[in-house]
Amino acid sequence: MKMIFLGFLAVLLSGCISEPPPAPVQWEQSWQAPAPVAQRAAPVDYPRVMVIVDEKSLGTIATAEVETLAITKCQELGVPVVDADMNRSTIARGQQLFKMAGDNRAAAALGLEFGAEVVIIGEAVAKPAASRIADSNLRTYQAVVTLRAVRTDNAQTLTAASKDAGVVALEDVGGSAKALRAAAELTLSELVPEMGRKWAVRSSEPANPFPHSVEIRAGGVDALWKLKALRDNLRSRNDEVDQVIQRSYAAGMAEFSTHAALPAEELAEALVLQPPEGLKIQILDIAAGNIQLRVDAK
Repeated sequence: MKMIFLGFLAVLLSGCISEPPPAPVQWEQSWQAPAPVAQRAAPVDYPRVMVIVDEKSLGTIATAEVETLAITKCQELGVPVVDADMNRSTIARGQQLFKMAGDNRAAAALGLEFGAEVVIIGEAVAKPAASRIADSNLRTYQAVVTLRAVRTDNAQTLTAASKDAGVVALEDVGGSAKALRAAAELTLSELVPEMGRKWAVRSSEPANPFPHSVEIRAGGVDALWKLKALRDNLRSRNDEVDQVIQRSYAAGMAEFSTHAALPAEELAEALVLQPPEGLKIQILDIAAGNIQLRVDAK
């Protein structure tokens, strides 16, 4: 009887005991966090640009292939450009200023007049080969484009580039234009990005307190005391003018180069309101970075 009871108890206990739960499956960690999205490069802080290029097709014919391409390329990259029509209307004046004051200083003065922070200036020329190819109508056309970017606040060159290119064409006008565009493409692809990099570096520089290059041409200086009074007056304006250099003095005409805190028109007003001792000043003409005046004894 006892054996039967123990057997019956064993059967009951076997029904109550359940199998242990299965061990958790060890899943392989196949999922990985996505790589961080690459940070976009900050947009380049390009300066406001003015473009003036002295370019010749066939060596003598004035054209605007390089200038037009430069403006287009700048706009494609988001570089603000001085209005093209206004720009073209000032080319002749700008070239005259280049002859008067030197390339960089004149370019800087002209750029300041129209609100540009950098002026792209340079030369471009395209010429055909002397002979045609293998007695055919084809001819090689070679162009050279040399450009530099000049800061208007201090007349310093940011960067420069020069490239040449050759093309084969049937006729002179089209061949020269293609050669100019090809050389300009190579030059601008180097110049504009480098200009952006150099302009970004300049943001860490201290601000220039005398950003305006001003040429002063004074007539009526028919005595040395007048010359000295004018020169001393300019050099005493420590808050308005810096680096006063007397360029020349002959036949009653004196020329000075200065760096000024004021643009030419405001500096001219200051000179009239506070003239040299014993003199009065009459302003004859004010242009981009240039003042023409006359001094007379009181």
